[in-house]
Amino acid sequence: MSFNIPDDGEPVVRPLRPPTRRRGRVLLPTIVVLGVVIVAFGLFTSFYTDLLWFRSVGFTKVWGVTLSTKVLLFVVFGLLLALTVVANMVIAFRMRPMYLPPSVEMQSLERYRMVLEPVRKLLVIAVAAVLMVFAGASATAQWEKFLQWRNSSPFGTKDPQFGKDVAFFAFSLPWYRYLLGFAFATLVLSILASLLVHYLYGGLRLQSAGDRASTAARVHLSVLLGVFVLVKAIAYWFDRYGLAVHEGSIVTGLGYTDVNAVLPAKTILTFIAIICAVLFFATILRRSSWLLPGMGLGLLVLSSLLIGALYPALVQQFQVKPSEQDKESPYIKRNIVATRQAYDIADTKVVDYQARTTVSAGQLQNDAETIPGIRLMDPNVVSPAFKQLQQIRGFYNFPDVLDIDRYQVDGKQRDMVVAVRELDQSGIRAQQQNWINQRLVYTHGFGFVGAYGNTRDSDGKPTFSVSNIPPTKTLGTFEPRIYFGEKSPTYSIVGGPKGGTPQELDFPAESATGQQNNTYSGKGGVPVGGTFNKLLYAVKFQEQKIVLSNLINPQSRILYIREPKDRVAKVAPWLKLDGDPYPALVGGRIQWIIDGYTTSNGVPYSERTTLDSATNDTLTTRNAVAAQAPDKVNYIRNSVKATVDAYDGTVRLYTWDEKDPVLRTWKSAFPGTVLPKSAITPELMSHLRYPEDLFKVQRSLLARYHVQDPVAFYGGQDFWRVPKDPTLSAASAADQPPYYLTLQTPGQVRGAFSLTTTFVPGGSNKDNLTAFASVNANPGPDYGKKTVLVVPRNTTIPGPGQVQNNFEANPTVSSALSLLRRGGSEVIQGNLLTLPVGGGFLYVEPVYIQAAGSTAAYPLLQKVLVAFGDRIGFEDTLQAALDDVFQGDSGASTGTGTTPPGTGTGTTPGGGTTPGTGVAALQSALDDMRAAITAADTALKAGDFTAYGQAQTKLKSALDRALAAQGKPALSTPSASPSPGGTASPAASPTPAAGASPGPAPSLSAG
Repeated sequence: MSFNIPDDGEPVVRPLRPPTRRRGRVLLPTIVVLGVVIVAFGLFTSFYTDLLWFRSVGFTKVWGVTLSTKVLLFVVFGLLLALTVVANMVIAFRMRPMYLPPSVEMQSLERYRMVLEPVRKLLVIAVAAVLMVFAGASATAQWEKFLQWRNSSPFGTKDPQFGKDVAFFAFSLPWYRYLLGFAFATLVLSILASLLVHYLYGGLRLQSAGDRASTAARVHLSVLLGVFVLVKAIAYWFDRYGLAVHEGSIVTGLGYTDVNAVLPAKTILTFIAIICAVLFFATILRRSSWLLPGMGLGLLVLSSLLIGALYPALVQQFQVKPSEQDKESPYIKRNIVATRQAYDIADTKVVDYQARTTVSAGQLQNDAETIPGIRLMDPNVVSPAFKQLQQIRGFYNFPDVLDIDRYQVDGKQRDMVVAVRELDQSGIRAQQQNWINQRLVYTHGFGFVGAYGNTRDSDGKPTFSVSNIPPTKTLGTFEPRIYFGEKSPTYSIVGGPKGGTPQELDFPAESATGQQNNTYSGKGGVPVGGTFNKLLYAVKFQEQKIVLSNLINPQSRILYIREPKDRVAKVAPWLKLDGDPYPALVGGRIQWIIDGYTTSNGVPYSERTTLDSATNDTLTTRNAVAAQAPDKVNYIRNSVKATVDAYDGTVRLYTWDEKDPVLRTWKSAFPGTVLPKSAITPELMSHLRYPEDLFKVQRSLLARYHVQDPVAFYGGQDFWRVPKDPTLSAASAADQPPYYLTLQTPGQVRGAFSLTTTFVPGGSNKDNLTAFASVNANPGPDYGKKTVLVVPRNTTIPGPGQVQNNFEANPTVSSALSLLRRGGSEVIQGNLLTLPVGGGFLYVEPVYIQAAGSTAAYPLLQKVLVAFGDRIGFEDTLQAALDDVFQGDSGASTGTGTTPPGTGTGTTPGGGTTPGTGVAALQSALDDMRAAITAADTALKAGDFTAYGQAQTKLKSALDRALAAQGKPALSTPSASPSPGGTASPAASPTPAAGASPGPAPSLSAG
């Protein structure tokens, strides 16, 4: 309170104003300002760190073009909608009647007018802002359509109905349809807003006995309705072109009813709509009532029902249905031709293959290029073996599904199962799970591992060509560190000053600390040593330690967006990517190779397919990351080959399909971002291959579109389907995946690395083989050539499912598998391969044995199943199984010999040849010697002399192979019985370090 003393001397008490009101007036704006600042800084952080990332990979142009296009669309369409609606509201307000007749309706509205008047301008601005945001946000989502329209490249092919280039339907029509939709939305909102304002201010009177609309309101609304109907006329005209890409009841594109009923109806409705619009505009000039335009609008609605809907239905029911096959044949033919071209299957070579089922000795003698390349190491099965034998430490890991590639070894191309040893931070012990370890210490994986696809060692393990830490040098010297991979952490902070103390764990080593440390010296990532960048990334990743940690130095770099697919998707958002990136050794670096697809959903008459369903098989069910999105397409090309450097994250995009108009369009939109095909080095070229997802899409279309006769296509009797994977239970089986194999199909001059699949009859429960398809996957003049071997319809060739059933039902095989499943063992059946050899079809399936219930268990290749016709072979080696099927002599050799496991050199169990002389062979032999010595020691300690003798035999075999690898003769068999009462173990020299020269051969002795 305050006291004032007036002249009369009596004090007057005056209450003070409460201070909280003033504080409240200050606090609320402060909170609002702070909130705006925080939101603005968050947006700026996202915006600026995005720019920094694009700079780090050299694709700033993509960032700039994408951002400028989105900003342009946001501003133009946001302003256009907002200004149009607001302008009509202002026009309606200014055209309000100056005198309003007294009525209950007008008196009720007066209260609303009085409430709105003080905030009328603010309300209009708010409406405009909201409309601009929504319209702008909707427009930015159309940036791809806009760029395709703006940079459209011709296909060079015209559609058969309208004579327009396919580019009009693929690039222009989607953009025009968006513009029409935007125009409709703008007009509808403008009409609604104008109606509301006219009603509120008396231009429209719902309860009036006389004229319910003022002249000004009638004119205004007539203009809007006239423009709306005129836009509808334009929409009817473009709907004609849309018929070429709509999905009909039989095929995609125009059918008989569309051409003879719907197309004329759309043309008629176009002119009726134009007449209706003219009637609305005539109302403006004559200032007459809405009677005539109302009648015109009614005529348009009635015509759309009778001409646009009823008439086509009558034509379909009474003209087409009774003779649908004859009426639709020309349009089915259009669909067949367009689909085969759009999916690049038009040049598929279809060959009638007179497959035989009988066998004779020497039957495979003409298949010398295919038989040795039969892959027995299933990349979908042997991952546990890679993990147990090559994981080294718990913080390393391999993917569950490995990859297939090929390398030159000793002058010969060898198919290999490959993977990289990636960092897996879930394997770090709980006590070490902290921010420093997760972000600064455990930053990268280490090493590339490869195993020959057609060999195994004496125990059934993979025969590694590249292995261990540091890696062996069978394939040369390369940078083994994996900073960018499929399992890399969300972000890591790496790098430091030269000469400083390394803090990143490089790999386990025989040192006092038990590890070798490293400091990143690559150019990947974004510099994060400065305070401002630290602050930005602390906000981005919501981690204050980025600002506070003194371990981050001026040379530090932050690595993020590290998965190869994510990096390519960010620099090329217009590409769809294959689900299976694979690593390859190129130029002394590990490069991730990713296949990029250009697609369209607007090719006339081409059949639509959904990518996720077309590419779904047992591999995608096991690895959800490899699954495609559920996007509909009716055109696809493998137009881009992309690489991501595993060490510095460098992304390169290479042109692959130089004729693809979709790629030309995107290259015009983002000039300089895609390198020419000539920039692909020969070494990189040797590792490129035909992509799996593209082949899956193509085989799903070939299952029907191998039929080119429209009458036969309509009947559908000769449709095929991809068989279910027979090696899995019926409940969990999806489609059998395609397989990479080196084979020579009938008619080929020589074998080639190929991608293969089989077909069985469609629409039936029969699983006999109907066709075998392959595509040349090796870069060269024959790359991409597809061959389909069609089995005669009067011949029954067992399909994959039937062959698998024959395996299980065979008494010898069944009893052997039952024995193998006893005693805590698990039988794993590998991929069932189908090969067109010997004048028929040969099936090969590796059989693995794995201990059940053990976390350390991994599959070992122990048996091989072979089938040809009704003959089945089940042996320890592929060679033996083949000889068993073909009357003791298949006529083809899987290698230089057929020795069983552990008895010498030559063909290793599994049917392939050993790697030959050199470091790889020596390393494999020394690894086996070490395992045999360990087994011998264990047996001696347990007093198991039988097991000890077996271990000595294995040691002798490994020793002979080690000597052979050095060009020395084998030793004579020594005595290897232990001394009574004592322990003895063979002595062997330690395994030499990777890359070191091998020492003298170890001696075999017994105590």
